[in-house]
Amino acid sequence: MTMMTIQPPAIGPYQLPNPVILAPMAGVTDRPFRQLCRRLGAGWVVGEMVTSDPSLWHTRKSQLRMDHQGEPAPRVVQIAGGDAQMLAEAARLNAELGAQIIDINMGCPTKKVCNKAAGSALLRDEALVAEILDAVVSAVDIPVTLKIRTGWCADSNNGLRIAQLAESAGIQALAVHGRHRQQRYTGEAEYDTIAEIKSRLTIPVIANGDITSPEKAARVLRHTGADAVMIGRGAQGNPWIFQQITHYLTHGEHLPAPELAERRQVLTEHLHALHAFYGDTMGVRIARKHVGWYLDEDTRFTHTEQRRLKQQFNALASPDAQFQWIDDAMTHSASQHLLAKGTHAA
Repeated sequence: MTMMTIQPPAIGPYQLPNPVILAPMAGVTDRPFRQLCRRLGAGWVVGEMVTSDPSLWHTRKSQLRMDHQGEPAPRVVQIAGGDAQMLAEAARLNAELGAQIIDINMGCPTKKVCNKAAGSALLRDEALVAEILDAVVSAVDIPVTLKIRTGWCADSNNGLRIAQLAESAGIQALAVHGRHRQQRYTGEAEYDTIAEIKSRLTIPVIANGDITSPEKAARVLRHTGADAVMIGRGAQGNPWIFQQITHYLTHGEHLPAPELAERRQVLTEHLHALHAFYGDTMGVRIARKHVGWYLDEDTRFTHTEQRRLKQQFNALASPDAQFQWIDDAMTHSASQHLLAKGTHAA
């Protein structure tokens, strides 16, 4: 591949160091994962969505989602809801708590969110979208960004109209997932709509959806003309993807895959951060899904072996047992012993 010269966008006063961004994902992009991805090359990270209803912020889930302690600028808080004034108040309060960019969620396709007329359900009501964007932008003196899908359904692919409303309202960057809401995460993302939106706007446009490799990132950037790419599921189990993409775009060649020693170190540090953040009981549970994703990306193992190793890890009930298992799994002889041994007791 020939090298690509891409000037990373600026969001308000914040100049991104590279055009590769971690997408907000509920239950995934907590503070430990954001900090890990930033350390491994993400130019910008977005936290898990926070409800716009302040009366729910006392819950443990919301408190953890709103914890940005020790994170470098810019600290991006994504808010979700369907009431313009409540979203505006949520933006004000989060800014007072230290948010430096507010991101509005109009992309989440889950029934739980859409049934509350939030997330991508808002795309059905362009007048309400305009009201929300005006209210939130007017409520704060920090940049406001927006994440959307291409529309609600195939017959209502109104992403361009929503994008134009966003630019008119003062939104400073727009991320577009290349699916409509009814697709959820099925089928393949399309990038023609993103290309059309980019061609009609002057604010930064960020392409999102099915970007799981450096080659795919380069193709999407070329096809859409987008200012950056946003990586969601492609970062699960592979937080190295940010530096891999940036290196590929800059040099036209692949970075070598991380050595086993580095994989073990990163995974161990990730689990230490999870246990410190959530506590031992919850940390052990949350570590299971992350280790499952790391195993999915570990080409040393067949699918059958990956499944068996996941079953072993999921049976572990303490941090010490999890760390010992990682040490064993990350060496060839010990990992083969684990596979031959069967279920690994806590």
